[in-house]
Amino acid sequence: MSKVIRRRWVSSLDSRTRRDRRSCEYEAYVPDPLVGQVFTLDGAVAAEVAEAEASITRLDLEASSLTGSETLARILLRAEAVASSRIEGLEVGARRLLHAEAARSLEAPPSDVTASEVLGNIDAMALGVDQIRAGDHLSLALVLDVHQRLLSGTRLDEFGGRFRNEQNWIGGSSHNPCSAAYVPPPPEYVADLMEDLCAFCNEDGLPAVAQAAVAHAQFETIHPFVDGNGRTGRALIHLVLRRRGLANRVLLPVSLVLATWAKDYITALQGVRYRGPVTCPESHAGANRWIAQFAMACSRAVADAAAFEERAQLVEADWRARLGSVRRNSAADRLLQALPGAPVVTVTTAASLIGRTFPAANNAIRQLASVGILKQVSIGRRNRAYEAPEIITAFAALERQLASPEGDTLASPPARRVPQRPR
Repeated sequence: MSKVIRRRWVSSLDSRTRRDRRSCEYEAYVPDPLVGQVFTLDGAVAAEVAEAEASITRLDLEASSLTGSETLARILLRAEAVASSRIEGLEVGARRLLHAEAARSLEAPPSDVTASEVLGNIDAMALGVDQIRAGDHLSLALVLDVHQRLLSGTRLDEFGGRFRNEQNWIGGSSHNPCSAAYVPPPPEYVADLMEDLCAFCNEDGLPAVAQAAVAHAQFETIHPFVDGNGRTGRALIHLVLRRRGLANRVLLPVSLVLATWAKDYITALQGVRYRGPVTCPESHAGANRWIAQFAMACSRAVADAAAFEERAQLVEADWRARLGSVRRNSAADRLLQALPGAPVVTVTTAASLIGRTFPAANNAIRQLASVGILKQVSIGRRNRAYEAPEIITAFAALERQLASPEGDTLASPPARRVPQRPR
């Protein structure tokens, strides 16, 4: 049975304001384990889930069109990571992110902290989905690896891949949980709940989309880490979908939709935190509302991904018309195909991307630059790179399309408390 545990918060003496110095009683929520639960989907919810799964399957099967499955996968991975980061208040534009990515490939010292954090989110998601295939076992170690990669190189590096050892909370003051909107389980419950969550993720009783929805909600309810819970929890969605064989080639940009529906997203997650037995009406209603909303977000994400792929195809067709006759499988031909997934390149990264020598890649870049497909830009102080402005514009439109235009993702206070270092 889910429950709340009453604890007393004793304030430290060095807090600045009277509000922060408060001591208080608070309630921490402990959810039911998932293994052994029976989830019954209402008819309309089951239909939404079936439609979402059919849409994801079509996107995955059709991903090898003109843009190429590998190219589309890179585009969607980047868009998903940008949107997932935006939900946490990490705002970075498409061009800024792509330039930071190019600078990193040149081993230039990082100068953009926010972009570096978003790149870390891309790396974490890529690490996760690269290490799991249909039918694989989803291990707790993999989830911890994803989190460790997410925080690697940040100010919270030391907490990466480690469960929290103190109480955290969502909303209210950053110094105490007295006015928190939600207080997750005390730290001593975290390890067992996470073991149960991973065991649930390895079951096959629920449809994949419903299972991903339930797993994500449980992860956010547990809030097992000091920081990075939202981004790791959204990465877990893709681990479940990949393990169930629903998205083998592409990474669904569902966070684009959740970023837009931020208030409803948070409300729906709160709705699964029932109190009482697992068989209570509140448990059934909350799970069905959340699963339905998540399924609709998946369907909308597929539509936006398909629209971007179509736009990328039109851009590539226009490039080829401008360039004229291009020999099949030449360096220029391969670069044209690769640019939608890597709109900012250096000669070195282009050579690696298309599997050609440095001189061949350099000649291809010059050829594309001569007709305006590529534009030379400076990365850092002295590094030279080339960008494809039309694809950057298309990518910016994709990641902005459903992201909140009015800072809706900041409507809720930060969902974390950073432990103070011992003095």
